Amino acid sequence: MKYYTLEEAVKGACGEGIHIAEGKAVYGGDINRAYRLTLSDGSYIFMKCNNIKNFSFFKAEEEGLRALRAAKTIGVPKVLALGTDKKRGISFLLMEYINSGLRVNDYSETFGRELAMLHRAKTAEFVSENGELSFGFYADNYIGASPQKNTPNSSWAEFFRDCRLLPQMERAEKKLDAELKRKCEKLLDKSESLLPEPEFPSLLHGDLWSGNSICGSDGKAWIFDPAVYVGNFEAELAMTELFGRLPNSFYGVYNEINHIDPGYEERKDLYNLYHLLNHLNLFGSSYFEPVRQVINRYV
Repeated sequence: MKYYTLEEAVKGACGEGIHIAEGKAVYGGDINRAYRLTLSDGSYIFMKCNNIKNFSFFKAEEEGLRALRAAKTIGVPKVLALGTDKKRGISFLLMEYINSGLRVNDYSETFGRELAMLHRAKTAEFVSENGELSFGFYADNYIGASPQKNTPNSSWAEFFRDCRLLPQMERAEKKLDAELKRKCEKLLDKSESLLPEPEFPSLLHGDLWSGNSICGSDGKAWIFDPAVYVGNFEAELAMTELFGRLPNSFYGVYNEINHIDPGYEERKDLYNLYHLLNHLNLFGSSYFEPVRQVINRYV
């Protein structure tokens, strides 16, 4: 349900007599503003907000969080409400506030096990009504601040080529030299030979770097800020290695549940090219050299 004032949303989610007593800014993200809201009953909720015209960001995030929570395998914040507030000039998303806690002794192993189970959850309802198309999502969403295309496809290789690499390469066209543009075309042409079809489709968080997980009060990992779609779990594992690899014990336990094919080591940089191109498009030339190195590796 979309609310049209922040006060209305708080009452609808938390109770008629509840109101906001205090708001404290929470820092860490680079797209939205975030606050810990203290309510009149002493409890906390978490709010993300942005310009009123960016409501679609929060609608997409709500859909992704609900999909991840539906799997019931790993900690995911509950969505409480979303809406727009014309008086404040904002769009907003309200979620349960995740209190941080001490990590359980087997934190990394538990994280690996729960993520592997998420990747084995049923996915058909998130892609197509008749179940004939295996990869994608029922709606487009965002990867960071960039639009993310999720057009359903029966082929993982085609989906990754057409909905991941191609859109980012097109956005990066003015940032790439002529030689690299030619190599991008060659890479797209050979992507189907580089990316085998997975044994089964997996529900993916989609943007699972270390900054998008936290240890909750239960001592286990909780994940948030998703860019959800159904794909090959190898793409998710690759992202966990892009900006700081998780402990070996995470991957060891994960592999016990979802076997990691040895060929993954040869493919992971190709999966991460999507994120590197996105960073090039969002943050500029410092990502040009990593992009060039990956493309040169495969072409």
